[in-house]
Amino acid sequence: MTIIFGILAILLPVLVGSMVWKHFDRNYGRDDEVYINSLEHFLKKLGATLLSGVALLWIGMS
Repeated sequence: MTIIFGILAILLPVLVGSMVWKHFDRNYGRDDEVYINSLEHFLKKLGATLLSGVALLWIGMS
């Protein structure tokens, strides 16, 4: 049972991170192609993905 929970604690942040990455443009893209391709947007997207993944990993480890 512990192994199953460990695998779940590792895979859940990966799945949530990929969902955040895919749906970030729809929620925060402003429907502007130039803004979506900017470095500022990429860094915000990367930060949100890493923050959600690390937070879930931390919760899963505790």
